[in-house]
Amino acid sequence: MKNKIKMNIKVQRIIDGDNGQEGLKMPGNKNENKNENKNENKNENKNENKNENKNENKNNNHKILVSPPPLALRAGHYLPTLIFLGLAVHLVLPQLASVESSLQVIRTMALWAVLLAAVAELISYIGYGYLINSILAIVNQQLSILKGACITLAAASMGMLAGGTLGNAAATYSWVRKSGVSAEGSGLAGTLPTIFNNAILTLLAAAGIVHLLLAHELSTIQFYAFLLILSILSFGVAAVSWGRNHRARFKAVALGIASSFARLLRRPFTPTSTENSVSRLFAALDILHDGGWQFPALLAAFSIGFDALTLYLFFIAAGHPVGLEVLLIGYGLPLLFGKMAFVVPGGVGVVESTMIALYTGLGVPSSVAVVVVLGYRVFSFWIPTLVGFPIAFYLQRKGS
Repeated sequence: MKNKIKMNIKVQRIIDGDNGQEGLKMPGNKNENKNENKNENKNENKNENKNENKNENKNNNHKILVSPPPLALRAGHYLPTLIFLGLAVHLVLPQLASVESSLQVIRTMALWAVLLAAVAELISYIGYGYLINSILAIVNQQLSILKGACITLAAASMGMLAGGTLGNAAATYSWVRKSGVSAEGSGLAGTLPTIFNNAILTLLAAAGIVHLLLAHELSTIQFYAFLLILSILSFGVAAVSWGRNHRARFKAVALGIASSFARLLRRPFTPTSTENSVSRLFAALDILHDGGWQFPALLAAFSIGFDALTLYLFFIAAGHPVGLEVLLIGYGLPLLFGKMAFVVPGGVGVVESTMIALYTGLGVPSSVAVVVVLGYRVFSFWIPTLVGFPIAFYLQRKGS
């Protein structure tokens, strides 16, 4: 009797389940529901993680770019650099004095071409003002073109005396920030112009070296020297590309290299400075990857183009115009060398000697090469540097 009652209860439960009541749940349905719930949860978690990673990267980039690089203007700190700069000048000036025919070249130079060279260099710096403004437009900020050009001049002068590229970036950040621009925009203004300029110079240098290797007769030493330089440039580009996806390892390698140089030069090593520079580089590259880099890159090429035009006009003034390929071969590589030779402020001596040697090797008379290169450097480096110092102190006092 009891068994019959139990059977009836079980049957009733099954019937109730079929009628949509509480009933029994079949094992198969239970597993299917679990799998569906798991898949839904996985998809939700993936989407949440992607959004969190994107937001986290944006927040990290913002924090990196808004952190101000240190900037201090202390005359006593720059005295050793100025002395070193004066010694570097003596590496170049004897070349002019030792070549008597250079004086004849100077006497016969076309004044109109020299004046046009000055105008071309002025347009180049105005282009840098536009470049800063176009970079700020990426984050919906703006700065007057004239102020951007003045900041470029002043920051270049400060960078020559204090920290090179890092000093330039710090000065640009500080003065753009004091002009009312957001911290993120100021960080981009201090970082991206250098990235664009170095990228363009690297392309010009690499193209020039390839042309030299293929189209000109080089000595064995010259061949391997230029091949080594091309390998270093290629390695540098590949390293940065690799570093974007392996940032921790790239930063560790950069710290090791910076530490070795500090020991070699017997200087104190501060890891924070190197870490911040690497982080700022990749933060800027991340923002460029999101778009909006084309117009700033075009403006950087515009400014470099007018700077190269200044050099070309000096060739015309000296009565020895050169072809475009010769001009660019002797232009990009020495300027890149000057940036790499961070021990020498502004690359003084390095740029001039390398440029003169290249043009002489490409068939330009030595007397013409010396006058043209030194004249170009006066217009593109010395005059802007001297003009930049009073502007720098004005901007610093105005902001304080």
